[in-house]
Amino acid sequence: MSQEHIQNVQTTSPAKLVFEQMIQAINRHDLEAMVACFGADFHSEQPFHPERNFIGQTGVRNNWGFFFKMTPDIQVEILAEAVEGDTIWTELIYRGNNTDGTKLLTRGVTLSGIQNNQICWSRLYIEAVKD
Repeated sequence: MSQEHIQNVQTTSPAKLVFEQMIQAINRHDLEAMVACFGADFHSEQPFHPERNFIGQTGVRNNWGFFFKMTPDIQVEILAEAVEGDTIWTELIYRGNNTDGTKLLTRGVTLSGIQNNQICWSRLYIEAVKD
């Protein structure tokens, strides 16, 4: 193992690892592994769409269970990320094909707080990309 690789492993934050595990679970369409990345009292806030806010792992399961059914090939890519302590900022792009034949292309920024190796809160600023 190169010294550079060892240094990168040592500098990876727990917040980054938890968030990336969640993205990997999404891309595998593994709902239970994804839900396990979230704390029991997780708070999801969408300031531009407050009607979409929810609390808890049940909310994560319901929300993402719906996405996996409606967009069975959904994939999420991290375009950029920054970590400050237990908070991770990410720019994400979501792609896939919806069951109604339309394409999914959504992009935005999330801020997430990590505690005890689980995501405990997120603020999502995500919108559909217009063609």
